[in-house]
Amino acid sequence: MSKNVAIGIQDFATLIQNDYFYIDKTNFIREWWESGDSVTLITRPRRFGKTLNMSMVEQFFSLKYSDHGKLFEGLSIWEQEAYQNLQGSYPVLSLSFANVKEHQYSNAKIQLFQIITELYDQNHFLVESGLLTDREKEFFQSVREDMAETTAFMSIRKLCDFLCRYYGKKVIVLLDEYDTPMQEAYVNGFWEDLANLTRNLFHASFKTNPWLERAILTGITRISKESIFSGLNNLKVVTTTSEEYAVYFGFTEQEVFHALEKQGLYQKRSQVKTWYDGFVFGNHHDIYNPWSIINFLDTGKTDLYWANTSSNSLVGKVIREGSVEIKSKFEKLLHGKVLRTPIDEQIVYDQLNGNEQAIWSLLLASGYLKVLDYEGYDLEGNWLDEENYREPLYDLTLTNYEVRRMFRNMIHQWFSSAESDYNDFIQALLMGNIKAMNGYMNRVALQTFSYFDTGKKPSYDEPERFYHGFVLGLIVELEGRYIITSNRESGFGRYDVMMEPKHPSQDDAILLEFKVLDEYEEKSLHETAESALRQIEERQYETTLLQKGIPKSKIRKYGFAFQGKQVLIKPAPMLHPH
Repeated sequence: MSKNVAIGIQDFATLIQNDYFYIDKTNFIREWWESGDSVTLITRPRRFGKTLNMSMVEQFFSLKYSDHGKLFEGLSIWEQEAYQNLQGSYPVLSLSFANVKEHQYSNAKIQLFQIITELYDQNHFLVESGLLTDREKEFFQSVREDMAETTAFMSIRKLCDFLCRYYGKKVIVLLDEYDTPMQEAYVNGFWEDLANLTRNLFHASFKTNPWLERAILTGITRISKESIFSGLNNLKVVTTTSEEYAVYFGFTEQEVFHALEKQGLYQKRSQVKTWYDGFVFGNHHDIYNPWSIINFLDTGKTDLYWANTSSNSLVGKVIREGSVEIKSKFEKLLHGKVLRTPIDEQIVYDQLNGNEQAIWSLLLASGYLKVLDYEGYDLEGNWLDEENYREPLYDLTLTNYEVRRMFRNMIHQWFSSAESDYNDFIQALLMGNIKAMNGYMNRVALQTFSYFDTGKKPSYDEPERFYHGFVLGLIVELEGRYIITSNRESGFGRYDVMMEPKHPSQDDAILLEFKVLDEYEEKSLHETAESALRQIEERQYETTLLQKGIPKSKIRKYGFAFQGKQVLIKPAPMLHPH
């Protein structure tokens, strides 16, 4: 019998009390409790049930829900009497940083302080309890949105002390989406300030807190220990490559197919698998994104549900502003190929400007990449060759069709400021209209050049960032008509593109060579473009096309010359545009 599928509900009690669609994940409570870990950090991509599970944990343990045992009746956690007795037996502090998405440090700090202040407001009864000294009451009243940072550092630790004395039991602390403010801080340029604030808060709350029973933190990324978890040697970290809790965040294929059958959508399981399968947690393959599945169950239609739920600004930034190597490897991923690379699951945000390993690790943690295989370990995750240790290599690929579509849209949006000119350039290229190509391409470059700049090097010094993004745009726009491949030479500023038509009888093959004006060798863009055309001939770039049976008369060649934001495009003299 089908159930009502409610969209966007992240409160456990609301789902259960209204008998909405829900897949039982309550065994997570048992496994976590029996692990005995003091502080657990669980990282999963967004919209993977982290907030709902935190709500479930709070409502299971919190004394505020001591009379809500019926919420768990019929669920797996309720099968053991010991856990029935454990329900509603601990003071719990639950807070979320999910909405801290400010563009300035001062505003982010105020919002964080407001969240802590709300915790104090919820427990204001402690002031009248008779347990607090005058000095402690004074501290309690000093916790507000404009409090001193030193007060904020100790605020959660102090509240645990007060609650422990009142209830006679240590406190469970739940912090959801701990890293959301940190991602925004990186994107908006105040990483160091917020990292310092968070480091001191976390140290007092989770390391030097004798009144802490246990804690869970959730987020998308595992921010490096040195950044904000310095000194927390009691931290158990569970990432997407960890085996622990693998099936409790996300839906297994069995759960998805069972839900499809219940909702009368079983015949669409193959389509659902293509779009939404592909996440891998630990050794568990065929994990599905819950948000996409719930929306599909509601509508019966495939669409970009998960990929469009929130801003992809950080992911877009690191790829768009990434180096030549990063864009080239991302091009490989767009073609459905596998990227072999080391990864480090400790994300160091201040390395994202150029550290490839950090960028692929971010994309993996965020759910955009999945691990197909990794070299050097056995199935239990043990290193096979201790004597000849080297950094393991992971085989990564885009997670599924939904993710691939999301990246296509993201690349398309890179040129939104020059969308009309960019589309017109594509049409002029296909038609061989060299005059129009030059006009449109110069306007595209003028409007978008700086968009591909890292901010550390002016884009006129490194136009590669622009035209590598430009090539990714070509791949997205023309993938229906062309197989587009590129081969970057080791020298600065040279980059050739081969556009092989999928239907040679209808479309010409096209070779593009990009070259930056070298003031020591060339006096003008005209000479640079001529040099690019000579390179096409000297290196016989057309050989591959000729071997595939495409005649010379159907191969067009263009030299692109760059100087700052100026572009000159010249066709090969032996071919006249149509």
